[in-house]
Amino acid sequence: MAKQLDYQTMREIFTRFQAADPEPKGELEHVNVYTLVVAVALSAQATDAGVNRATRELFKIADTPQKMLDLGEEQLIEHIKTIGLYRNKAKNVIKLSRILVEQYGGEVPNSRAALQSLPGVGRKTANVVLNMWWRQPAQAVDTHIFRVGNRAGIAPGKDVDTVERAIEDHVPADFQLHAHHWLILHGRYHCKARKPMCPTCIIRDLCQFEEKTE
Repeated sequence: MAKQLDYQTMREIFTRFQAADPEPKGELEHVNVYTLVVAVALSAQATDAGVNRATRELFKIADTPQKMLDLGEEQLIEHIKTIGLYRNKAKNVIKLSRILVEQYGGEVPNSRAALQSLPGVGRKTANVVLNMWWRQPAQAVDTHIFRVGNRAGIAPGKDVDTVERAIEDHVPADFQLHAHHWLILHGRYHCKARKPMCPTCIIRDLCQFEEKTE
């Protein structure tokens, strides 16, 4: 595991990320905060592109908790059956929609604890929603962030909670809002699991990864 990078190196890394992409965006398509929650919940162990293909038509007819309940579990399954674990995910979407209608007046709550109380919504999902919709500096650690954080020394840790804390503790405050998107996109398109694209990496000279590709 790489050692935690110092403050000046961290500043330089995120300054470069910001210069390359000043306003990074999540790639899950959504039309409101409810559809964002559903999309993120569906994305577990699935690709964003695959989720987007399944939800484009779904969100045209079910973009509120009540409309999703009206659609029903079987019709929901028909829309999302190309996504992994679709039966269990459909059950969770219906359950969380019912809770939102019955306990929150159809509104999505904006606290991590309330979000995490919803079926199928874990800490990572809650953090994505808090960050993307309410622009809170919440760090949603996925496999890409875990890999980049540990390889580069940006946020080393043996588990996702440790990596999340390392980002919160060591990424300069003015970069916190977009930190997780920069790291996800860097991991998805450059610092790939099997063949990292080190020759074209904008932070190659600052990264601690010892097995850089030529």
